[in-house]
Parts: sequence; C-alpha cells; structure tokens
Amino acid sequence: MDFKSSSPKLQGYIFTLAAVFIFAVQDSFSKYLGERYSPILITMIRFWAFAAFVMLLAVRKPGGIRGAFVTKHPLMQMMRGVLLVAEIALFVYGLAHTGLAITQAIFQSTPLIVTILSIPFLGEHVGWRRWLAVVAGLFGVLLIINPTGGAFSLYLLVPLACATMFALYSVATRAVSRNDSTFTSLAYTAVGGAVAISLLGPFYWTPIAVSDWPMVAALCVCGTVSHYCLIRAYDSLQASEVQPLAYLQLVVGAVIAVMFFGETLSWNMLLGSAIVVGAGLFTMWREHRAQSKNNPASGSGIAERP
Repeated sequence: MDFKSSSPKLQGYIFTLAAVFIFAVQDSFSKYLGERYSPILITMIRFWAFAAFVMLLAVRKPGGIRGAFVTKHPLMQMMRGVLLVAEIALFVYGLAHTGLAITQAIFQSTPLIVTILSIPFLGEHVGWRRWLAVVAGLFGVLLIINPTGGAFSLYLLVPLACATMFALYSVATRAVSRNDSTFTSLAYTAVGGAVAISLLGPFYWTPIAVSDWPMVAALCVCGTVSHYCLIRAYDSLQASEVQPLAYLQLVVGAVIAVMFFGETLSWNMLLGSAIVVGAGLFTMWREHRAQSKNNPASGSGIAERP
C-alpha cells in the first residue's frame, strides 16, 4: 500500500499506533535508567531533547520562536510546564520502584480524574452515567493496588499521584486552549519544563556509564519521535478518535514488562485494568457525545505526555 496515497484518517491512525508503541518503549527505557540514576537527571536530559525538538519546529512556523510563545495565559502556561516535568520525574521514580505494567495500569485512571477535576476547574457538567463510570474506574484502580493484599506497597501510590498531577495538567491545558494555540501550549510545556528542571537537575548530576548512553539516546529519540507521531495524528484525527487507541499502550507495556523485566501479571491487575480501561472509554464517549451536541466541530481528550 502506498502510504502517501492513503486516506488522511488512515495515516492518522498509523501515526497514533506508532506513537502508542513508542510511548510504551519509552517507559521501559525510563524504568531501566531510573533504576540506575536519579529520576530528576533522566527527566532533565529527556526534556532537553524535547525542548530542542519543539524549538526546531517553532523556527519553521509563521512567526518563528517569538510567535510560538505569544499567550494570553502566561502564568498558567508556565505552571503547566512545571507541573508536567514534576509529574514525569515522579513517574520515572515510580517505574524504578514498581513494575512497568502495574504503573501504566494505574496511570490509565487519568481520564477519570480529569472528569472529576473538570467540574470545579472548568465548570463542566458530569451526568450520572459518567459518575458511575468514574466510581467503577476508581474501584478498578483499588483492585489493581490491592491495599489488603500481601504484596501491597506504598510505592503503588506514586503512579496514582502521577495520574492526579497529569489530570491537573490536562485540565489546565483545556483551559488555556480556549485562547492559545496547541503549538503555543506545546512550546511552553517543553521549554518551561526544561528550564524548571534545569534549575534542579545539575545538583543530581552523576556520570553516566558509557554502556548506558545508548539507552539515554534511545530515550531522547523516543520522546521526540513519539511526539512527532502524535502531532501528525492530530493533524488528521480528533482527540476522541486518538484517545481510545492510547489504551493499547497498556497492552504493549505489559508485553515488554513480562518479556524484558520478568514481571508477572496478577489476576487483580488484569481485572482492574480492564475495569479502568472500560470506564475510561465510556467517559470519553459520553463526553464526546455531549460536546458534539453543543459544538459539532469540537473534539475531546486529554493532553499527552512527552
């Protein structure tokens, strides 16, 4: 099949699947490096590459770099960058102390937390059906964590904290998107996050073994390529079409966790993950349906991690 001649939507789905696969691989690199070096150091290097990528894109856009940072919400945009980089560093810390599969499973509760936070912060109305889905999804998270089980660890609360932080970031992204372009939000996320963590990262600098530099390079390449694929996906698809496929990251991550990290998938994690994914898909479908009634051209979904 000629990729160039394929339909825009098909290209969008191909880019989405590529991004999902690369995000899962990226998390595996983060886990490997996070077990050996400071999560702050790894996140700083990762954001340097992310910021460089976004700046290169800005140069090619109308208005250049200066135009990319024109915003009506400077404080909130800067807050978004700081919040995301803190969430990424905490996520790497969580990966280093828990399993890859279970961390990704708990993190999939983010859309449910977004639904809750959209009420006080965005003034959105959530019907009883979505509330039931949220409650079911949070029960799924509780099942994954299994606080009464013998294998329970407080480290399992780290990905839940990350999901909450990323939900706050996503709600802030929705708020600024009312006036700022998507690329402006992307620029503040990348550069603001890189500046913020660079104030702290040098204090955690340790020499990286020569044998680990290929992993560091691979992590940076994954961060850049995955975000490029995601941008291309959103050129052809609405967020409501992209988000359901994002749950496939959980499947890819589980395969990597079993094959390369020797992890075991327990019954409660599998059942809890299924509940969380099902609840998340239902809430996104109900939200998209509600938005379509109010504004047929609108999409739904949450922001993506770099």
